[in-house]
Amino acid sequence: MSLARNVFVQTGFTLGSRVLGFARDLAANARFGGQGPFMDAFATALMFPNLFRRLFAEGAFAQAFVPVYAKERTTSGDAAAAAMASETMSFLMCVVAAFCILAQIAMPYLTPLLLSAYIREPETMRVATLMTQLTMPYLACMTLASLLSGVLNTAGRFGLSAGVPIILNICTIAPLLLAANPEQAAIMASAAVTIAGIMQAGLLWWGAARLGVRLRFGLPRLTAVVRRVLVLALPGAIAGGATQLNSLISQFLTGGDQGARSVLYNADRLYQLPLGLIGVAVGLALTPRLARFFAIDDKAAARSSMDDGVGLSMAFTLPAAVALLVMPVFIIDATVTRGAFTSEDARRTGEVLRHFAWGVPAFVLAKVFTPPFFARQLTAQPMRYALISVAVSTVLGATLFFSLPALNIDGVIGLAIATSAAAWLNVVLLASKLARDGVYTVGASAWARVLKLCGASLAMGAFTAWCAINYPLLRDLLWTKEVAVLAVVLVSAGIYAVAAFGLGAVRPSEIRSALRREQGPTGGGDLPGGLDG
Repeated sequence: MSLARNVFVQTGFTLGSRVLGFARDLAANARFGGQGPFMDAFATALMFPNLFRRLFAEGAFAQAFVPVYAKERTTSGDAAAAAMASETMSFLMCVVAAFCILAQIAMPYLTPLLLSAYIREPETMRVATLMTQLTMPYLACMTLASLLSGVLNTAGRFGLSAGVPIILNICTIAPLLLAANPEQAAIMASAAVTIAGIMQAGLLWWGAARLGVRLRFGLPRLTAVVRRVLVLALPGAIAGGATQLNSLISQFLTGGDQGARSVLYNADRLYQLPLGLIGVAVGLALTPRLARFFAIDDKAAARSSMDDGVGLSMAFTLPAAVALLVMPVFIIDATVTRGAFTSEDARRTGEVLRHFAWGVPAFVLAKVFTPPFFARQLTAQPMRYALISVAVSTVLGATLFFSLPALNIDGVIGLAIATSAAAWLNVVLLASKLARDGVYTVGASAWARVLKLCGASLAMGAFTAWCAINYPLLRDLLWTKEVAVLAVVLVSAGIYAVAAFGLGAVRPSEIRSALRREQGPTGGGDLPGGLDG
């Protein structure tokens, strides 16, 4: 497929997953009482599974694993590549399973550190501990799923790996709606996370088998092949997961502030939407493509693909960032406020979301600038940049979180500021290194396109700003807040599209060309039975 087709396949399934995920969050907020103890416990129980899902299943590990697997497949054949993947799978699963068991044993001692705000509420601590223990095996499932996704992505199959997260949301929504009381809903939803993980891994295993890839579990051994994969893939997972590591640290810092973790959880779901829909999709589609171009030393094609990636990602990311920056409270109040989640909760969450919004383009660009490193099997350098950004985010975030309340400013806003600032630092470091190595600099045509997209986004932003100011009027005129936000989103999208076409940022001929199926090793048709969507 072309880059755009691969991205749209990935994005389409991810959008379905995120819509269901949003429905799950609405159900959780309504059932658990907004920023209350059960919602904080639910966010804590999902903290580690979400981290592993984003580090592994949503591309970071898979992006780093793909070039290693693809090279083995090209140089030694399918059987050798399957053997390498099997050895890696057996070792990783053993290590992660042992970690999960130790974490479950230690959880009664860790939960008071994770939820220190409720340390004098033993019942809350008991339920939170059990919930986290129930979700922990999901980590092992995601380890297996990430490796299988890498196998599928190498063959140009993106639909199945993008679609399986839908299972998680379906499994967790059911108990939130059907359980008799909040405690029962919390425990059942946590157990459903692990059940969903097993189903996800099983479906991806079936997909790999349909490709003819025969993987087998064996005795875990740290062979030379496994060491080579780990040396490249684990730093790659860290490099691709800087935003997720920053998010995890922010979650830890909020443990002593009642309701703060719920605020971060709800803001996180919205600001990470463009990252999951666009950034991950572009990164996953770029990596195998760039690996092929670098292997044949076609630098011009690699640069052209990168320019396409930058333009395509910014075409969708910039308007999303503007909307989240200009009208965050409108979005949160219209979509999340109901039941025990109040308009004041929406205001607090919206102000935090506003400061994540200006970092959204950086979150996505980091996913575009890391594939050239992964494709050349150079993962140590972007890992160092990621760790630098994590260190900056930690120090700046902790400083602002504990100092801003003295100025009567919510400390959680400081965590959002630190995360966004660190993301831009990471992008600058990645882009500078690519330029110094002569691998890639943003071309003149890509810069021109981005500037035109900024103009279209500003035109849309003027309209959304007016809507944010007149939110009460729109809510009354359009019957309900849900209808109001939907209408604003649709009209804003129309304004952006007209402006983008009018400024020449996008042309119909380019869309037709981008969606045309390519021939070649990265293309491949759909899998039998429609696996590739």
